[in-house]
Amino acid sequence: MNEFEWRRQMRELCQPMSPSRDLWAGIDSALDQAEHRDVSAGNHAPAHRRRWLFGAALAASLLLAAGIGWHATRGPADMVTTRVAASTTSWKPSDPRLSGAAIELDAARMELQLAIRQAPDSLALHRLLGRTEQQQSQLRQLANQSG
Repeated sequence: MNEFEWRRQMRELCQPMSPSRDLWAGIDSALDQAEHRDVSAGNHAPAHRRRWLFGAALAASLLLAAGIGWHATRGPADMVTTRVAASTTSWKPSDPRLSGAAIELDAARMELQLAIRQAPDSLALHRLLGRTEQQQSQLRQLANQSG
């Protein structure tokens, strides 16, 4: 087969064609039989199932929207404000060896809090603030053990 024969066959495919028999009569009778079977059997489950699935999908999407809204209102910024309120007091140990570290950690904590106010969604800043607060608590434990 050469290209000219192939193109001729392609043009023939674009021509309208009529079926050898009327298809609508068979389709119509098949639909009537299916409807008659559903009515005689009392089978209303597909419509009931569709309504139930629609209700379940609506409930799931409302639940998802409520969860997203709740999560958006209770974000990392709220955790920072509770941390800031808990640790706003500056602490100065009596041991001069620990007081320098306490000043540095307090300054680092305040800088991190300012940075978090500018970028409240930064997970790295939140991790650094947590580590700094953990180091401050370890320093307080050392001061209690030494004093």
